Amino acid sequence: MRGVVLDGAGAGARVVGDLDVRDPGPGEVAVGIRAAGLCHSDLSVVDGTIPFPRPVVLGHEGAGVVEAVGEGVRHVAPGDHVALSTIANCGACPECARGRPTMCRRAIGRPAKPFRRSGEDLYAFAATSAFAERTVVRAVQAVPVPKEIPLTSAALIGCAVLTGVGAVLNRAKVGQGESVVVLGVGGIGLNVLQGARIAGAGPIVAVDANPAKEEVARRFGATHFVTAGQGADSGADTLAAVRKVLPDGAAHTFECVGSTALVRQAVELLDRRGQAVLLGMPAADAEAAFVPAGLFLDKSILGCRYGSSRPPRDIALYADLYRRGRLLLDELVTEVYPVEEFDRAAADARRGRLARGVLTF
Repeated sequence: MRGVVLDGAGAGARVVGDLDVRDPGPGEVAVGIRAAGLCHSDLSVVDGTIPFPRPVVLGHEGAGVVEAVGEGVRHVAPGDHVALSTIANCGACPECARGRPTMCRRAIGRPAKPFRRSGEDLYAFAATSAFAERTVVRAVQAVPVPKEIPLTSAALIGCAVLTGVGAVLNRAKVGQGESVVVLGVGGIGLNVLQGARIAGAGPIVAVDANPAKEEVARRFGATHFVTAGQGADSGADTLAAVRKVLPDGAAHTFECVGSTALVRQAVELLDRRGQAVLLGMPAADAEAAFVPAGLFLDKSILGCRYGSSRPPRDIALYADLYRRGRLLLDELVTEVYPVEEFDRAAADARRGRLARGVLTF
């Protein structure tokens, strides 16, 4: 079968046609992938920003059709449409019992090797490996979605939507009428914007270096758009432009790029009791600088893993919001690529052309 594989050190990702994947065991589900979103996290593994063992089958934002289930799986059956989450949580530890599956220690840093190629075992990325025609996941990761949702759209629920909308509703708990600033209007930033819109926030200020993104930012929920400054004084220019809209600062800021400079801006833009939520993925050893005294008025900096989501609950919620016209999914898909055009899709993503590119099988 086909898939996108990242081999040893120095090798780039490439499409191969001779992958195998094992059958599902107890508590597992085999899914035929139909669509998979191309997230910058995948590209960050390729360029080494996110360290991950190799060889590995990439992809973590997917949707498809259940092909087989292992012993004990009752919530899905062959033929069901599912969106995949990356949280292979155990369901039994104290964090899972508290409803915090993203904090499950068994779901972090324990990559399995369900794939095989030319006699060699390959890792699954983010417990998912959605860039393969067929994958095997834990049952908790396969969440049913209505068949009327296009799988090219349903795929995006599993990362971009869970992360962006979840950061607003679950982590920041944005309230009605509270102000929001979103730094970076890519796939995650757009979902933060629509999460803020769904929460009834306002004003909602989108900030991006590309002025061409204003139209899509407003479609997803931005009430104002600021083009990030350029050159040596870019940070000061951006702060000044945002403060024209929010003179006292924002109740909530979201950094969606992974830039340490933007982390500082996210902190500096806070109002009293404001909170900055960090969603972008900088290099593992990157350090951010800010003035600690600026936090003394009850301001907070919050990390956020995967939108602090409970995927079985949240995917069902977002699917329902989509069906009611409140959550945008189809509009996130900038372009659809056959998997054989992975290199073109990756190049378009690196150039900032895409809210989300989607690979299909």
